[in-house]
Amino acid sequence: MIQHHKFTVKRTAQYSTIGTANKDINRLVIACHGQGQLAKHFVRRFDVLDDGKTLVLAPEALSKFYIKNMTGDVGACWMTKEDRLDEIADYSNYLQQLYDHYAPQLADDVQVILFGFSQGCATVIRWAMENFPKADAFVLFGGMLPEDLDYSPHLDYFNSKKLVWMYGTNDQFLTPPRLEFIRKVISNSQLNFEERTFEGTHKVPRDVVKNLFEKNLK
Repeated sequence: MIQHHKFTVKRTAQYSTIGTANKDINRLVIACHGQGQLAKHFVRRFDVLDDGKTLVLAPEALSKFYIKNMTGDVGACWMTKEDRLDEIADYSNYLQQLYDHYAPQLADDVQVILFGFSQGCATVIRWAMENFPKADAFVLFGGMLPEDLDYSPHLDYFNSKKLVWMYGTNDQFLTPPRLEFIRKVISNSQLNFEERTFEGTHKVPRDVVKNLFEKNLK
C-alpha cells in the first residue's frame, strides 16, 4: 500500500539586507520578491533607501528552480498549487521568525512597511493573515490581493494602516480585464487600498521606490 506522509524539518533560509540593525533605525522595510527572483538581486531596488535610518530585509522564498531548462539562472518561488497550505504555513513562520529576530534590535517606534512585488504581494498578505505582525503600511506592487481570503474579521487590523496598491501603466501582466478583477477583489475585501500608478512595466524602478517612500510612506 502506498501512503503519503508529512514531516516537519528545519530549513536554511537566505535573505539580503540594506542597513545595519541598531536602535537608530526608525524604518523597517520587509520586501518580498516576485516569482523567479532572488533576494540578492531584488534588494538592489531598495538601495535608494540606504539613509542610515532604514533597514531593508529582503527574504528569499524557500523553493528554488532553474528558470530555463535544467541549468543556468536560478529563481525562487514562494508557493505553487502543490501542498499550498503547507508552503504558506512554512513561509509565514519563516517571515515571522525573521521579523521577530530584527524588531527588538530597532527603535521602539520603528515604522514597519511590508512590501510585496508580484507573487510577493500575496506572500505578505498571507503572512499577515497568519501572524498579524505589527505593521504601519502594506505596499502591493505589481501584484494583487489574494482573492480567496476572508478579510472581514480583520478589517480593523488592515484599515488602521496605510494600504497602497501600485503598478506600472505598461505592466504586461496587468491587462485591463485583470486590473478590473483586482479592483473587484479589493472592493469586496473592504480594505482601503489606495490605487497608484507609474509609467513603466512589471519591474520595481528605483526612482519610483524613492518617490513612494519619501512622499507617501512617511
